[in-house]
Amino acid sequence: MSRFLHKKYNPLMPYDTSGEVESMKGYIRLNTNESPFPPSPKAIAYSHEASLGLNYYSDPECRLLAEKISELNNVKPSEIVFGNGSDEILNFIFTAFCEKGAAFPNITYSFYKILAKFHEVSYITVPLKNFMISPSYYRNVKGRTLLIANPNAPTGIALTLSELEEIITSNPESLIVIDEAYVDFGAESAVKFIHEYDNVIITRTFSKSRSMAGARLGWCMTNEEIANDIKKIKNTVTPYNINAMTQAAGLGALEDEEYTRRNIDIICRVRDNVKNRLIEMGFSVLNSSANFLFVKHEAISGEKIFNSLRKNRIMIRHFSSPVSISDYNRITIGTPEQMQVLLEVMKGIIENEREQHNAKD
Repeated sequence: MSRFLHKKYNPLMPYDTSGEVESMKGYIRLNTNESPFPPSPKAIAYSHEASLGLNYYSDPECRLLAEKISELNNVKPSEIVFGNGSDEILNFIFTAFCEKGAAFPNITYSFYKILAKFHEVSYITVPLKNFMISPSYYRNVKGRTLLIANPNAPTGIALTLSELEEIITSNPESLIVIDEAYVDFGAESAVKFIHEYDNVIITRTFSKSRSMAGARLGWCMTNEEIANDIKKIKNTVTPYNINAMTQAAGLGALEDEEYTRRNIDIICRVRDNVKNRLIEMGFSVLNSSANFLFVKHEAISGEKIFNSLRKNRIMIRHFSSPVSISDYNRITIGTPEQMQVLLEVMKGIIENEREQHNAKD
């Protein structure tokens, strides 16, 4: 680092993007929870058309997008704010609402902790119970902004609406942020709560179910008062945060829900089939409502499986910390063909391990 960097940033540990480097071309990428399917043809066509007008600034309010999302989610356009990915929305939230601190599960999306440290926000982490978020552990977070990924990552386990409502009602002085990045793959959206309670934000993304991770488009839904607070931050630092091509692609995706639903159905069917096949191979697999599986083999370490798959040009996500999940790996659901390759290679890894073990005996 240079001698000019503010010393308060010296300890920062940036978000790990090592699995997304250019050198991963030619690999089967099952490590970053992207969709294996291309964007909707409408998204591509709309984006191309918008490219012809790039000499003009984009709409800072994303009005066409807001109108379509309001229609699909039974909210008002004024209750929607857009971000350069839902990560930017989370950044706005940490900027605006974490004066009293933050709270989130000890095993969850790692960006929450990174943002807390970046903004010098005090935070507490709450343990999972059998890998699940337990509402009883969140009865009093003392006014801290509470972030709940539902389904949670990397476990894939979802809370019910009644469980989420228990967390909301037991923390009336806290802002409750429900991160629904993976909600389309098997969980139920909590968006109705923004009209029933005055302390709820729902964040969503186009990165997963709508195949637009590379476009960077996310949004949140909340009551108008909170939405205006977020817009105040957004319009101060980055008023034109969503470019015209991304806005157009997002609108095309929203106008092609049949395409999105068809891809979601394929991913969910493949996910459940792969889960059963892995269990037959000796894996423990958590119940997932997301587009990934969280798995551990009974006899082979998570790191060894990760390295063996990488040698076979298959990338999954391994977590070396915390220690409680170091034997687990997260596997994104790819196409049926990609997952068949994964299963065949995994079978070979297990058979090779068994042969080595028998040779030692």
